[in-house]
Amino acid sequence: MDIIILGFGVIGRGLAKVLYNKSDYLSKNYGKFNVVGIADSSGGIYNKDGIDLLKAIEVKEKTGKITNYKDAKKMDILDLIKEDGDVVVEVTPSNLETGEPANTHIIESFKNDKHVVTANKGPLCLCFNELITTAKKYNKIFRFEASVGGAMPIINLAKETLAGNEIYSIIGILNGTTNYILTKMEEEKIDFETALKEAQELGIAETNPSQDIDGLDTAAKIVILANAIMGLNKTIKDVKIKGIRRITPEAILLANKRGYTIKLIGNVNRKKLIVEPTLIPKYSPLNVKGTLNVAMFETDLAKEVVVVGRGAGPIETSSAILSDLISIYKEIKK
Repeated sequence: MDIIILGFGVIGRGLAKVLYNKSDYLSKNYGKFNVVGIADSSGGIYNKDGIDLLKAIEVKEKTGKITNYKDAKKMDILDLIKEDGDVVVEVTPSNLETGEPANTHIIESFKNDKHVVTANKGPLCLCFNELITTAKKYNKIFRFEASVGGAMPIINLAKETLAGNEIYSIIGILNGTTNYILTKMEEEKIDFETALKEAQELGIAETNPSQDIDGLDTAAKIVILANAIMGLNKTIKDVKIKGIRRITPEAILLANKRGYTIKLIGNVNRKKLIVEPTLIPKYSPLNVKGTLNVAMFETDLAKEVVVVGRGAGPIETSSAILSDLISIYKEIKK
């Protein structure tokens, strides 16, 4: 299976490392997963015989531009999408305001006879129905497990393992940065700014952390869950959002004394989509610590089902992308 990777930042390089390290395993159990194209903001490279992944990673990390890679044709991203390949993996940075350029990349990939795997929340939380409709129109497979919860199998769990269940609601912690900050505030009795600074120093929070701490990242994820799992037609504009900037150590201490903790919770059901700091009982399965994520499904048959896992990180996210790639491989090789 020939793969084109759009986006060669932390996630794109993480996927390249996983595909390299797992190459023998994949060949033995499935077949050859061959990366023939890679693009970043500088443009794209293409080699129908395959790109040396370790060399590509080295070039990107040393020079900042994948187009400095030799032994490959250089072109812009839209031309790269037109080259021969089976699957496009879209992992460019998320834009929660317009969904671009990722939305265009995905649409053009379908039009150029390619299946798509993405971890990109932007187009999914803004243009979900358009993407699903276009994939069906061109008879292409569209997978996006990595867009919510990193390594946690949330979407596939709901669609496959819980098939036949009616899902009433999904609630959970879907952002590791905010969970880390609130955990630190609780355990070390420190204020929000101190916890945020530590998270930034450790690389857990971005230099500009607003998408995380203001709840936008969680909001985008619950929109994806609402549309993909519950069949709703929502965008991020439909979510009531409140972040964690105003949470104080005193508020957390008071909650603790009453047997609760405070977590940034995303809640989706058929009536409302909400992201807000919420009192959670200390002994609830939703009370996970550090950078962990957790999601709880409320269903008619299985009742409550909880999944916990690492919601971020290049290798963890690549686990979900690889799962989707394997799924597509099995489908097209039938």
